[in-house]
Amino acid sequence: MSATHPPDFEHAIHTADLWLKATPEAPGTDDRHLAHRVLRTWLHTLRDRLTVDVAAHFAAQLPAQLPDLLRGAYYDGWDPSVVPVKYDREGYINRFVQETKVTAEEVPRTAPAVAVVVHEHVSPGQLEAALNQLPHDIRALLLQPTA
Repeated sequence: MSATHPPDFEHAIHTADLWLKATPEAPGTDDRHLAHRVLRTWLHTLRDRLTVDVAAHFAAQLPAQLPDLLRGAYYDGWDPSVVPVKYDREGYINRFVQETKVTAEEVPRTAPAVAVVVHEHVSPGQLEAALNQLPHDIRALLLQPTA
């Protein structure tokens, strides 16, 4: 046991760290702060485009996969009374740029790379079920092949 953190907290940090380590590999950087902003924004843009029921169901299916710290980030700032937020591909990109501080040109590479990370860490079918609730143009952006 760590002298500074209880074991449950250590586990939460460790599992969140695994997700963050995978996230910078996707955008091609080792900047952990950027990785956190990108992953957090990706989760928020998904959550806010879903209905309350689908967003809550997605999160409820994730306790074993989504680390506690990231589940907290998923819900942070959520206002269920204003969702789903209606935006198209351009609106998605604009929000992603604003929150992550990446360029609009980076979003078509970064957002799908994060989708791959999330897909690798959740149970089969969970991500697909949530993405199927998105408009086609946003889903196509998130599922485009990464190079």
